[in-house]
Amino acid sequence: MAQNRQKVALIGDGAVGSSYAFAMMQQGLAEDFVIVDVIKERTEGDALDLEDAQVFTAPKNIYSGDYKDCADADLAVITAGAPQKPGESRLDLVNKNLKIMQSIIKPLVASGFKGVLLVAANPVDILTYAAQKFSGFPKSRVFGSGTSLDTTRLQVALSKKLKVSPQSIDAYIMGEHGDSEFAAYSAARVGGESFLAAAKRAGLSTDDLTKIEDDVRKKAYEIINRKGATFYGVATALMRISKAVLHDENAILPVGAPVDGEYGLHDLYIGSPAVINGAGIDRVIEVPLNDDEKSKMQASAKTLKETLENGMANLQK
Repeated sequence: MAQNRQKVALIGDGAVGSSYAFAMMQQGLAEDFVIVDVIKERTEGDALDLEDAQVFTAPKNIYSGDYKDCADADLAVITAGAPQKPGESRLDLVNKNLKIMQSIIKPLVASGFKGVLLVAANPVDILTYAAQKFSGFPKSRVFGSGTSLDTTRLQVALSKKLKVSPQSIDAYIMGEHGDSEFAAYSAARVGGESFLAAAKRAGLSTDDLTKIEDDVRKKAYEIINRKGATFYGVATALMRISKAVLHDENAILPVGAPVDGEYGLHDLYIGSPAVINGAGIDRVIEVPLNDDEKSKMQASAKTLKETLENGMANLQK
């Protein structure tokens, strides 16, 4: 294999996984792309379907494979897991998906995989923590999609109110990727200006901002109730994170990051911006939060810790 070829392993070929593969194909990212799933026929069909797109995008060797094919991958992306059903919270998935994660990490490690591991299965913060513990990989090499999708939802919602491109809004959803997440409005900026000042000028009240935050938090439920699952948004977020890894960008992106003192938290993965490059997480960016947001971050961390401890204890039974 030529030295400059990059390889991505996708583990889990459901709606999110196949959408991610399609997004990667459209962006021409990674010359080699292997798809692994327990349903072998689906991976074979997706590989055959996706390879037809290369004529209009970029040449790519995309194929159905097994864990042994992950050995030389630069990046492995895990989307496998039981999907969130209507009426279910992400935390409701913890016990069954911890078992699935354990069944994935063992053969992945056995393959000799030495790349960066990106987790997207829910509850993502807890499964990312479990993947790091199960694998024994350095924390910097394992991280989750975290609040990347939630942040894009916030940017989109605010862009409609302020009438500017969502790409021009520097604002983050932080904490759990789930019901305890929150918008860090106090640190947000628009064109170098404080977001709160821009929001006030646009006539947005505190109640308006609270509703926007709540709508962002509930958007996944709205999508799931209408079409059964969310996949295009998160797949595109995964593509963007993958690009930062494969291109060694040192890009600051909102992810499920390992905290070691940031926000006063330890031994946890939680949604925060971090610097992402070819080695994974270079460093976590600690966003300056006001007192209310600090309380929300602590509450979110407490929710994750409790669910994590219960889930890991149940796994031992």
